[in-house]
Amino acid sequence: MPEGPEIKRAADSLAAALVGKRALLVEFAPLSLYEHGRALTGKTILDITPRGKAMLTQFEGGKTIYSHNQLYGEWDVIANGARPHPTKQVRLAIHTGAEIAILYSASSIEVLPTARIGAHNYIQKLGVELLDDATTEARVLAHIEQPRFGRKSLAGLLLDQAFLAGVGNYLRSEILFVARITPNASMAELNRDQRRELARAALALTRQSYQTAGITNDLTLADHLRGRGWAFGRYRHWVFDRDGEPCHICKTKVQRQNLGGRGIYWCPSCQSGRTK
Repeated sequence: MPEGPEIKRAADSLAAALVGKRALLVEFAPLSLYEHGRALTGKTILDITPRGKAMLTQFEGGKTIYSHNQLYGEWDVIANGARPHPTKQVRLAIHTGAEIAILYSASSIEVLPTARIGAHNYIQKLGVELLDDATTEARVLAHIEQPRFGRKSLAGLLLDQAFLAGVGNYLRSEILFVARITPNASMAELNRDQRRELARAALALTRQSYQTAGITNDLTLADHLRGRGWAFGRYRHWVFDRDGEPCHICKTKVQRQNLGGRGIYWCPSCQSGRTK
């Protein structure tokens, strides 16, 4: 599933192609949205904003398309006249004079009054937005220290969009590794320094992943490994998807376990479990 950095990069591409332009045609695959397509056709796209793992496409006239990629959704921009991907299901297409923005395979698409977007069930529950320029480390720390998160496991919390918006499976493994925290810990078990490290790692890694198209590893190390011929999928992360491979820091074998319903990767040595 695309995580916050991937959604924001997709939003950047969509904004460059669509914002300020008039939609010559808006097509929805769900029949329940057909009339909305007719109503939005001819309207100008005003803004495209990522929220957590969702995308908000705002049109003039007070309507916004809410979309969530879920597991298989994917945005693409193709030249007008080009054919969509032959094996992917088109769920939404926004045509301008030169380009077509296409959303493939996403199962969650709605058209809502722009003024009521904040009341959407997903949007209103979102935690702090790590990719918002206004978000600071202090704000992240204050949010994650709320009592409602205290007794919950970090493995589960880091998949909960009410905790940190946009974090998903690869980011949770990487954040816990950089913060040197065992994935089995709960927020209540962390001391003040560990909570600060958690906030710092969450903010830094999410932003780095956005800026580098998915690299959460140390950038100097990643560059070195790339120079040695390592594939992108192998050098991009500290521990995620590296089960059985040596930790980049201590050479202990990276382990994988199922926590929070999905696989999490960690180093038993670097993330030794020392808390209070």
